[in-house]
Amino acid sequence: MRTVFWENNELKMIDQRVLPVRFEILAYRGHKEVAAAITDMVVRGAPAIGAAAAFGLALAGYESASSLTSGLLADLQTASATLKAARPTAVNLAWAVDRLMAAASTVSAERSADEIRQLVLDEAQKLADEDVEINKRMAEHGAALINDGDTIIHHCNTGALATVDWGTALGVIRTAHEQGKKIHVFVDETRPRLQGARLTAWELEQYGIPYEIISDNTAGYFLKAGKVQKCFVGSDRTAANGDVANKIGTYMLALAAFDNGVPFYPVVPTSTIDLSLAHGDLIPIEERNPQEVLGLEFEGQRVAPINAKARNIAFDVTPNKLVTGIVTENGVAYPPFEVNLIKVVKQ
Repeated sequence: MRTVFWENNELKMIDQRVLPVRFEILAYRGHKEVAAAITDMVVRGAPAIGAAAAFGLALAGYESASSLTSGLLADLQTASATLKAARPTAVNLAWAVDRLMAAASTVSAERSADEIRQLVLDEAQKLADEDVEINKRMAEHGAALINDGDTIIHHCNTGALATVDWGTALGVIRTAHEQGKKIHVFVDETRPRLQGARLTAWELEQYGIPYEIISDNTAGYFLKAGKVQKCFVGSDRTAANGDVANKIGTYMLALAAFDNGVPFYPVVPTSTIDLSLAHGDLIPIEERNPQEVLGLEFEGQRVAPINAKARNIAFDVTPNKLVTGIVTENGVAYPPFEVNLIKVVKQ
C-alpha cells in the first residue's frame, strides 16, 4: 500500500502519528486540511510530503469555484502558498507545488478551467508514480555499497512511510536484504518523536530484517567498538556543496562515523538537492512546538518539571566533509560535491 494516494476524489494517507499501535488511513478533501496534516506530521518524510502537497494542490483546484482559467490559477497560487508554508525545511514540498503550478501556467491559455483541474491532478499522480520508480533506482545504487554481513546504523525513518512507496535510505537496506545479503540494523530511536523506534522498527519487521533499537546517544559507542560498517540516512534538503539537512541528530551521528572511519551515506532523490543554495547554512531550519520535548513521559510520568522550557529544533545540517558519498537515482555522487551533484541532477 502507498503512504499517499488518490482514491474516490480524496487524498488518502497513512496516519504516521499512531503507528505502530494502530494502522489508520485518513481521507482529505481540502488543501488546508492537507497543509495541517503535513504540519502535524500525519505524513512526514520529504518525498511523501511533496506528494501530499501535490495532491493537496489538486484538491485546491476542485475547491475553487472559478469557471475562468485566470481565477482558478489565482486560487491555486493562494493554495500553493498555504501548502509551502506547512514545513519549510523539506524542499520537496515547494518543488512539488512549483512543478504543478508551472505545468498549469504553461498551458493556461489553451485549456479551460476544468481541463486545468484535471491536468493538475494528473501531474500530481505522475509525480507520485515517479517517486516509487526513483526510489527503486536509488535502492539499487545504494545496495551495491552494502556487503554481506554488514551492520548498519539508520537514523529517523526513510522507508516506504517517508515516501510514496519503497523508501530512500531504508529502501537501500530493504533492497540489500532482498538481494540475499545478511545484514543487521541498529535503529536510532530518533528523539523527540521517535520515528526510528516507532516507524523504522515497524517497517523492518514487515520486511523480516533483523534489527535492534538503540538510543540516539548509543551510536557513538557501537561505532567506536567497531560494531558498525555503514551509516545510511535520508535528507530533507541537500545544498549544492553536499551539506545535508536531515532529522535532528544526524550531524552527531556523522561526526561519530567520521571519527571512527565508518562510511556515511545520505540517500537523496535529486528533487531533494537544492542547487540554488550554495551551502547548508542557507537551509531554513524548522523549530517545532516545545511540547514535543516537554510532553515525554517515563514510566507513566512526565519527565520535565512542570515549568520547564525547551527548544525543539527539527533538523540539523551535516557538513559535506563528513559525507562519504550521496546516493541518488542517477548514481552515487562523491566529492567534490560542488561538481558531481550538478552532474547527477542534470542527467
